[in-house]
Amino acid sequence: MIGKDIKQAIEILNKEQLVAIPTETVYGLGGNALSSKAVAEIFKVKNRPSFDPLIIHTDSLEKVKKYVAFIPEQAMLLAREFMPGSLTLLLPKNNNIPDLVTSGSPLVAVRLPQHAMTLELLSQLDFPLAAPSANPFGYISPTTAQHVNNQLGKKIPYILDGGPCEIGLESTIIGFEGDEAIIFRRGGLAVESIEALIGPVKVLTHSTSNPKTPGQLKSHYAPRTDFEIGDPVMLLDQYQGKKIGVISFSKNYEQVSLANQIILSKSGDFSEAARNLFAGMRHLDSLGLDLIIAELLPEKDLGRAINDRLRRAAA
Repeated sequence: MIGKDIKQAIEILNKEQLVAIPTETVYGLGGNALSSKAVAEIFKVKNRPSFDPLIIHTDSLEKVKKYVAFIPEQAMLLAREFMPGSLTLLLPKNNNIPDLVTSGSPLVAVRLPQHAMTLELLSQLDFPLAAPSANPFGYISPTTAQHVNNQLGKKIPYILDGGPCEIGLESTIIGFEGDEAIIFRRGGLAVESIEALIGPVKVLTHSTSNPKTPGQLKSHYAPRTDFEIGDPVMLLDQYQGKKIGVISFSKNYEQVSLANQIILSKSGDFSEAARNLFAGMRHLDSLGLDLIIAELLPEKDLGRAINDRLRRAAA
């Protein structure tokens, strides 16, 4: 069921059941992060491997302090500047966070979503929510309540509808080893914004086994349709005779029907492109195409995070 009733969502969550929640990044599949029963249900509904850890969500930095052992100085600087927002901090966990949430890691990923409806929900709960993206594991992340309903509607009791996601890319995850800040996942907060506040950071690429954080697996965010990255002009010539869709940053390719093209931002705006990425991938995936071709964006700003998602979709 899709609705806007926060009270109903709270009642369901208090019963250790799941609710899909809106955030500014993507829709999450939320359950009581302090309940191993609820967390296990998240893994079951998503068909998510238990070695892939989850992010916990709450509504204030004061509440975060209940669930982590300490917050490094650099993390506190980032939190004060970018929380609530599309930033996730990877911090040493307290014992009240079940090992199932962190896949046995001593670190827990925490964030405050920048979405009024979900912040209101979280403010009325006595526990944080573990909430990975509300989609079957490995598939394109959902950016509307209907996306969630199409795939998980029969498996969960309620979808809280907060409208389309404003950012459309998962959060940026940053952790700390000594004095070094490390980006474990590029996302909706640009690396440049982080470096402007705390200086240079190390950026990791994917990990294929035992990831420390969500979003490190090589193959992820993938449509069912074959997906390839490259120069559309060259690939369209190579695959003549096939029904092909194209994802481009701002260019229209005349060789392909407009109905089979997703132009992420005609004006070349990275934020608009991020908002349109997952919805565009879902649309092309629904058309029964033989192949989806995607061109990479410039490696700057949110273009880095968008390219990361495209590369994983093609892996």
